[in-house]
Amino acid sequence: MKTDFKKSLPSYKAKPGQFDIIDVPPMNFLMISGGGGPTSTAYAEAIQTLYPVAYTLKFASKQELQKDYVVPPLEALWWADDWEVFTTKFDQSQWLWTAMLMVPTWITDALFRAALEKVAKKSNPPSLDRIRFETLHEGTSVQTLHLGPYSDEGPTLKQMHEQFIPENGLKMHGKHHEIYFNDFRKTAPEKLRTILRQQVARVEEN
Repeated sequence: MKTDFKKSLPSYKAKPGQFDIIDVPPMNFLMISGGGGPTSTAYAEAIQTLYPVAYTLKFASKQELQKDYVVPPLEALWWADDWEVFTTKFDQSQWLWTAMLMVPTWITDALFRAALEKVAKKSNPPSLDRIRFETLHEGTSVQTLHLGPYSDEGPTLKQMHEQFIPENGLKMHGKHHEIYFNDFRKTAPEKLRTILRQQVARVEEN
């Protein structure tokens, strides 16, 4: 059977209007980092590179390991020197990001290297020399599901950062994380579904 991580992992489940404190386990990702907003050329090239590698790994997993799975949704870490560029100023020129696709724990570095070679020979996408295979362990995090345009996330993030997190004895730690269940290029803005996640730590912790 084909594994669908959106259905099997709690970290891919959230409800609108509800903030949940969850424990995100270590997960492996294909990653490419850059700067600018989601409509920037660099971000588009990252996506154009991540998916061919991800699908090459999926097919290798099915053929060589007899383990098939659904390629998980696109994810991104976002950060900047000033959080207001996300919540109020919305200045995309100051955004930094890491675009990511999760891969199962049974995918090895050797399979990743083999996939890179295959993709380079077949299509050689623009950011292939920048892709990396890394483990991300976020641990305790707060997340919710945002419905609608990305430009409307500000009030929800403000509520998460300034109300829910401190009111629950937590503090922000790490980078803002988004998980995209739709392709914004093909989906009406009002129908977009996006998990908003923030890694946190207990206030008493260093």
